[in-house]
Amino acid sequence: MPRTVEQNEVLRATTREAVRTAAIRVFAREGFATASIRHIAAEAGLSIGSIYRHYATKHELFDEFLDQAVTGLGAAATRLGGEGRPLDLVREFTTAYLSDLAGDDGAAEFFEVVNQGFNTDTPPGTTARLLASHRSLWQAFAAVVRRGQEAGQFAHGDPESMTVCYFATLAGLTTMRLAPHDDLTMPGADLVLRVLTAGNDDD
Repeated sequence: MPRTVEQNEVLRATTREAVRTAAIRVFAREGFATASIRHIAAEAGLSIGSIYRHYATKHELFDEFLDQAVTGLGAAATRLGGEGRPLDLVREFTTAYLSDLAGDDGAAEFFEVVNQGFNTDTPPGTTARLLASHRSLWQAFAAVVRRGQEAGQFAHGDPESMTVCYFATLAGLTTMRLAPHDDLTMPGADLVLRVLTAGNDDD
């Protein structure tokens, strides 16, 4: 019996998500330049033709991930710049990041692909597409750290330097999450926040 329109839509959505998940893993593992539709198809357990029914090129796939990254960075910057106790805003952001990182839905690989875009600018123009949103996030984070210092919630220090240390910690955890450590235990948000609160008891 032929599939219904609804069943076809579910099948298309399921296949598209499988392609996205496989592509993120391949891009993170091999880098954009080395990755191919053939590799993505093999990772997804699909035929190459199935991939092409959803994405014409690997560039199209990568562009979709970049759009997702830009949207996510912008949303995070907006939330950090919103109303709320600075320490709570930063803890919320940290908790969400660590929760994503600890999951099995490809978040670590996604974060790695975004980092590759900054480090290699591959494909050309990737860094420029990400830079404005990335800069907005860091500026919003430094600003909330500054507000937290004024409220006595964060330790003294240069907010921009503290922002660098904080995001370097997240980047390091992302790299470790991708390594084959079966017994890796991810730290909690409060431990990561010690980069900002060390020597301050208002946490």
